[in-house]
Amino acid sequence: MRISEAASTSGLSIDTIRYYEKLDLLPKIARGSDGKRDFSAETVEWLILLSSLRETGMPMERMRYFAQLYQNQRGNETLSERKAILLDHAAHLEKRRTALDRCAEVLAYKLKRYDEMTEELS
Repeated sequence: MRISEAASTSGLSIDTIRYYEKLDLLPKIARGSDGKRDFSAETVEWLILLSSLRETGMPMERMRYFAQLYQNQRGNETLSERKAILLDHAAHLEKRRTALDRCAEVLAYKLKRYDEMTEELS
């Protein structure tokens, strides 16, 4: 599939995909006879993962390291390390989710209090 389709499917912009390719975050992308990128389904799945990791705050350097582990030629030797990286990120997300839930409760309380104060003024 062409880069525009990969962008549409992954939710990333074409510029971001090119940037990720430049940073070696992507596996080698085949080129068609016309010289244009030809994205495989596996590469698009990888783009979706990268998008999710970035959206949830994984630093680019950590993403690069994860991509290097994935792309090395040692096969599944790095599987446990890659899994550890994702488990660590999942734990980070859970902490963040807890903090956001707490903030949402504070805001909900404050909004309720403002509604009560507005009614008292009426």
